[in-house]
Amino acid sequence: MIKITSDSTCDLSQELIQSLDITLLPLHIVVENDDYRDGVNITPLDIVNFVEKEKKRCQTAAVNTFEYQEFFAPLAKEHEAVIHFNIGAHFSSCHQNAKLAAEEFDNVYVIDSQNLSTGQGSLVYEAALMAKEGRPAQEILEKIEAMVPCIDTSFVIDKLDYLHKGGRCSGLEAFGARLLQIKPCIEVLDGKMIVGKKYRGSIERSLEQYVHDRLAGRTDIDYSRLFITHCMCSDQVIQKVKEAITTYAQFEEVIVTTAGCTVTTHCGPNTLGIIYRRVGKKQL
Repeated sequence: MIKITSDSTCDLSQELIQSLDITLLPLHIVVENDDYRDGVNITPLDIVNFVEKEKKRCQTAAVNTFEYQEFFAPLAKEHEAVIHFNIGAHFSSCHQNAKLAAEEFDNVYVIDSQNLSTGQGSLVYEAALMAKEGRPAQEILEKIEAMVPCIDTSFVIDKLDYLHKGGRCSGLEAFGARLLQIKPCIEVLDGKMIVGKKYRGSIERSLEQYVHDRLAGRTDIDYSRLFITHCMCSDQVIQKVKEAITTYAQFEEVIVTTAGCTVTTHCGPNTLGIIYRRVGKKQL
């Protein structure tokens, strides 16, 4: 049997993880001098409390090679093959470390998702479905590698304070965005994050326009599945996003998941993204 594993950055729900027997390896969350493990002994709400109430700095840190070796060892013995998904190599050294660790085993394969959050998670989910069907490792690997460039990941950030605290934007940029109510759209393109359109106004209004911009008039979308992934957005906001989606597209399956500690650390609450697959020539 094929075992599907992933860095905790895939942001799939516990229900999906358990039903598809996916095993996660948590990244490190460093709060001042204290080291936590994503989703194990720290939650997104903890991070928000650390940042906003205790004024502490939170950062993420990669899983090291030894930790990957320890993680892979028992799984490689128990399964025909292990296929592990990493957060994109441009975002973290996790993939490099996992590749080094995998060299110790002849049945462990690591995939650079070139993505994050459920951009990564959508690949994990698809691989786990194939593994559950009994597909061989080589077929899973080939299909997933073809899917990697077809994943469309983007998200809107409510405020830049968390990016500023993490050293990813200046204090002036964060202040200006707050003053002008700017909500930037971050897109993943060729495995890297770029700033796309900048919205103005409330997060609800910005998200409605964002959904229109991502879905309206498109002819290159695979409508089989869409993920809505958010960090502490209200039920009302999520419902409005769902309604906006149905205005422009009819997906066979819409899955709502909450962002984990990694996205929360860098983006903060009220971040929301929609993730789906494009129809591409490389897709099998």
